[in-house]
Amino acid sequence: MVRRSRTWSNRIVSCGSQASAPPQTDRLAANRAVGRIALKVAAACGGSRRARVHEAGSLRVRFPNGDRGRTLDAVIVNTAGGMTGGDRFDIDIEVGANASLTATTAAAEKIYRSLGPPAQIAVRLKVEAGGSLAWLPQETILFDQVRLRRSIEADLAPDASLVLAEAAVFGRSAMGEAVVTGSFFDCWRVRVAGALVFADAIRFDGEVAKRLAARAVAGGGIAIATVLKMPGDEAGVAAVRVMQQNFAGEVGVSAWNGLAVARLVAPDGAALRRDLVNVLTAFGGRPLPRLWLN
Repeated sequence: MVRRSRTWSNRIVSCGSQASAPPQTDRLAANRAVGRIALKVAAACGGSRRARVHEAGSLRVRFPNGDRGRTLDAVIVNTAGGMTGGDRFDIDIEVGANASLTATTAAAEKIYRSLGPPAQIAVRLKVEAGGSLAWLPQETILFDQVRLRRSIEADLAPDASLVLAEAAVFGRSAMGEAVVTGSFFDCWRVRVAGALVFADAIRFDGEVAKRLAARAVAGGGIAIATVLKMPGDEAGVAAVRVMQQNFAGEVGVSAWNGLAVARLVAPDGAALRRDLVNVLTAFGGRPLPRLWLN
């Protein structure tokens, strides 16, 4: 039997259930980083090709394997070098019918402290009939007094497939850093043919370190992650459970209604990365992005 993952989050029904942010002055607003990417991938010539690419502000997207191969690789780059209070990023990705895309980030995203409004990240994913998307950004590293609100909305056709993984690290332990206080709200909504099939939310607010230390939350772990695979089944779950002795932290995994979910908690970011690689490999499918393995 796999080790059970601890419940490190408070579940929230609505993505809109968020505390209001402190007002932002005009002077600060003028210095905020704002970025947007809108990307569409289409099937063509036996592979997947860029059909539309829009970049704005401090976000860029690059394609290391060009337009070659069944699956197109996309790497998102934040030229601002991190985020802080008041920054906002919007990412829209659409995978056309029978196309395939793996999207990741060039580096871990750093979210620095905010004395006012939160940083905001909105991710919208759409996968059409027969399409396949792996959303595999590198870790989000949170600093003390962080304020971050992130939402992920995914809309799938009935026969589309999706792998979605997000990891958050509360402070760089190797640098002697910790997130003592802060605010982190992460909301996922996944729909198939317009019907809601998966809803999840994580919220830390106030004394983050104290909450993470609680046995019923993270038991002192500072790195958490969730992996969603659709379609997912008991075979993938069994493959993860076989690897339980190899995990540096704790991993819980289950499958229901055609999807599989793994939850991870680890003592630090490095341990979480190793466990994430193992879980994603066990779930099967396409190779991991090369940047994950460097």
